[in-house]
Amino acid sequence: MPTITVNGVERRLDVEPEMPLLWVLRDELGLTGTKFGCGIAACGACTVDIDGVPTRSCAMPVAAVEGKSVRTIEGEPDALLQRLQAAWIAHQVPQCGYCQSGMLMAARALLAGNPKPSDADIDAAMSNICRCGTYQRVRAAIHAASRGEGAKA
Repeated sequence: MPTITVNGVERRLDVEPEMPLLWVLRDELGLTGTKFGCGIAACGACTVDIDGVPTRSCAMPVAAVEGKSVRTIEGEPDALLQRLQAAWIAHQVPQCGYCQSGMLMAARALLAGNPKPSDADIDAAMSNICRCGTYQRVRAAIHAASRGEGAKA
């Protein structure tokens, strides 16, 4: 029985250790903000933060995150995530919205490690796939958040 910490809460799970983290989050813990996209860690819809690293949860066995901290889009929003969410809205990034939680988690990790990324830095870090093709808006929103736009007073 693996024990993991999700959004600051330790959870003891009655699941097989090889069960993908995505299904633990969605089916066992009811955290449905993390989405299934491809199942092979290619699209990024399932991106979560594991100990500060954006990670594709669909191909990550739950046993691999035992003793680590997992943060999903449902976690307590910090100032950085709030700025990103405000910038996402201001730059009209979401179209269908399906990939957005994974995009936001990847963008948060990028800005946490590189507060002033270049276009090349953003392009390299944001490997998430968006069927709506809002990549230019994603880049603009990340730049806006890096400048502090959207921060709450």
